Amino acid sequence: MVLINLSIFAQPKKTQQVQKKFVIHTDYGDMKGILYNETPKHRDNFVKLVKSGYYDGTLFHRVIPGFMIQGGDPDSKTAKPGQMLGMGGPGYTIPAEFNTKLLHKKGALAAARRGGPSNPEKASSGSQFYIVEAEKGTHQLDNDYTVFGEITDGLEVISKIAAVPRDKSDRPLKDVKMTIKLVE
Repeated sequence: MVLINLSIFAQPKKTQQVQKKFVIHTDYGDMKGILYNETPKHRDNFVKLVKSGYYDGTLFHRVIPGFMIQGGDPDSKTAKPGQMLGMGGPGYTIPAEFNTKLLHKKGALAAARRGGPSNPEKASSGSQFYIVEAEKGTHQLDNDYTVFGEITDGLEVISKIAAVPRDKSDRPLKDVKMTIKLVE
């Protein structure tokens, strides 16, 4: 009797990671989105911060119609009206994860970062992010800032937030608070 090892004919199982989903709650409505598996450092960091409640009570502190809305600065939780924001974070950065397939289209979720010669590696902020509001996208930022997710439902909420009255620093005159939760 001859035994044949059939395992050599078996196809290897493909392990496909399930995309993480999230929802950003605001007074202007909810934005539902997904995180990209192609940017694992950014995805895992965002998940860790969301699970810890880090973003709850933070503000969209910089809004520019036709461009983007930005949030994630922990200093915004206790900021006084008119206070400059945008420098706070968890005390670390994330290495850039550029991917030519992940573009700054409307609804793209991307990591904010310090610009210029002080950040030649283009490392991302540990917590601050922005969501593209521009209808045609902001493709001048492609492969310059890490895109790590996208809003899939609630794109109109981005535009509502971008349209609020703001001061000369693009901070909304009335705070736009958020909470972010993962969706199972």
